[in-house]
Amino acid sequence: MQSTLFLIPGEEASPSKEQKETMAVPTHIRHPLAPLTPEEIAAAVSIVRADPACSEQIRFVMVKLHEPAPETALFYKPGDVVPREVFLSLLDKAEGAAYEAIVNLTEERVSSWKRVEGQPGFILEEFLACEDAIKADPRFQEALARRGITDLARVYIDPWSAGHYGDPEEDAHRVLRTTVQYLLDPANREENTSAHPVAGLQAILDLNTMQVIRVDDFGIIPIPQPQANYLPKDVGPLRTDLKPLEITQPEGASFTVKDGYRVNWQKWEFLVGFSPREGLILYHIAYDGRHLFRSVRLAEMVVPYGDSSWSHNRQNAFDVGEYGVGWLANSLELGCDCLGLIYYFDAHMTENDGSARTLPNAVCMHEEDDGILWKHARYRTGHVEVRRSRRLVVSFIASVGIYEYGFFWYFRQDGSLEMDIKLTGIMNTGAVPPGVKPAYGTLLNQDGLYAPNHQHFFCFRLEPMIDGLQNSVVETNTVPEEQETPFGNAFKLVTSRLATEEEAQRDINPLSARRWKFINPNVLNPVNGDPVGYELVPHENVLPFARPNSSFMKRAGFVTHHLWVTPYHPAEQYPAGDYPNQHPGGAGLPAWARANRPIENTLLTAWFTIGVNHIARPEDWPVMPVAHAGFLLRPNNFFGSNPALDVPPAH
Repeated sequence: MQSTLFLIPGEEASPSKEQKETMAVPTHIRHPLAPLTPEEIAAAVSIVRADPACSEQIRFVMVKLHEPAPETALFYKPGDVVPREVFLSLLDKAEGAAYEAIVNLTEERVSSWKRVEGQPGFILEEFLACEDAIKADPRFQEALARRGITDLARVYIDPWSAGHYGDPEEDAHRVLRTTVQYLLDPANREENTSAHPVAGLQAILDLNTMQVIRVDDFGIIPIPQPQANYLPKDVGPLRTDLKPLEITQPEGASFTVKDGYRVNWQKWEFLVGFSPREGLILYHIAYDGRHLFRSVRLAEMVVPYGDSSWSHNRQNAFDVGEYGVGWLANSLELGCDCLGLIYYFDAHMTENDGSARTLPNAVCMHEEDDGILWKHARYRTGHVEVRRSRRLVVSFIASVGIYEYGFFWYFRQDGSLEMDIKLTGIMNTGAVPPGVKPAYGTLLNQDGLYAPNHQHFFCFRLEPMIDGLQNSVVETNTVPEEQETPFGNAFKLVTSRLATEEEAQRDINPLSARRWKFINPNVLNPVNGDPVGYELVPHENVLPFARPNSSFMKRAGFVTHHLWVTPYHPAEQYPAGDYPNQHPGGAGLPAWARANRPIENTLLTAWFTIGVNHIARPEDWPVMPVAHAGFLLRPNNFFGSNPALDVPPAH
């Protein structure tokens, strides 16, 4: 990962001498969590290709840093020799088999090579090739002809993961399903074709052979005709009453970046990483020199649809495990995605043939005004003290098919850290005959276009190290006092230990202001003698509405609870398992937690799932205004007083 600082909008600064020197640092003395460089990625690919076990038809699904043990990374000192390792997820197209390899760059060898069960996530070249393969199939052409469609150039095919529903092809082939859209105006390549779905038509494709297995035609439904374009030229007169809003930092940014990935801002410190599967990863987060989290990251994301129609009843895409949100990240633009004095981080990955791929400006970092930090006015004297809050924003945005997802980490001066998920883009659409009202969706026009009911679930992997690696978790609920008090007004906080994995499968309860607190039982706050801690504050959240025996619930078992806590294990990285693509279910958190391991005073991993319920509104069409979801991590008994008292006045 390289970085770029934009000093003035549109003016790019070249890497500093220090950054250039860092890029050339030998692999054996780089920080164990330093992002992979293009040279390291190329070396790992070359070592794998030279291995006798490597096929000529191998495809590179994912190449990322193989993270060292938490203790190794935390106690690393410059000069320590730590093996620099790279993890590779591979697909042998000749035999349709998945492999994993670990390359030791320090010793220039493959240290691990194994075949694994399951199907790896989709690769971009498959998505790009599937449309031509399906259009060439006579059965698909016949289905289009029955709808009066003969110009294949006006047919758009979007690939979808197939899931697992007990069909024979799911076990015998690497498959995808499709949705189909129609271009009404051939002269307008930017037409919003989501307004014109070809409902009831699907193709099932073998991705290894690029042969259509079958075409499913569930009946002809007229293609909705009204246009729903959204470019400036399409929406009529634009507003003219917006005055310029300028953000300037004449003395520069308040943050510093060392080695291209080490960030210091106010009292915060952290390392910036990036994975093609998970996207942005923040490592070794500390405040005022005190450790807080080993890492925070998006670990899985799944979008189940609640529509029983044949066009949508098998749609539940795992956007991390099946697609890779890092692979689908945007190159961010100054003044549009981010505003102000911006520091950009590039991300380095591979193309599917193993060649290097650099995504410029994959991660954006900047400062924002955040309103009032704290204030008090003394009525006796008239004296007022107020502080403005400033936050540091570290973000990336992924385009996953029709949807855009922005993931924004907000660092604040009071020691709190917030995740803000921004959902926008274009909704998945379907069609019903004119005059019919869909049972499981919302009509978007009078011509039968509708958006099906659906949900979005985001599971974040949070690895606490509150003042050290040995941590525990407690739950707090506010309850009324059961005993009689003089005026019946008393209520109190009840704290419960979560001692095992089974006890730590918990759900939100806003009626009791339920929180979970990561604590270090070995470090006590001198003010009250209780363990120091950081609490997880849920925002709006839901559970799934799919039935327990549904395919989705079997495959995404982690969504059955908002919180899970497990003892750290290096093989337990993804809550739906390593390979959710076409998996029958049961992998990941539900399987691990059956061991009911102890989780007190040990190295922990917490998993927090956010559920977003989307019953479409007409106002969500044709492009959704941003919807927000997320959570807050904030100090609770970590400090002895307000940690932001030392923020200076704004004037």
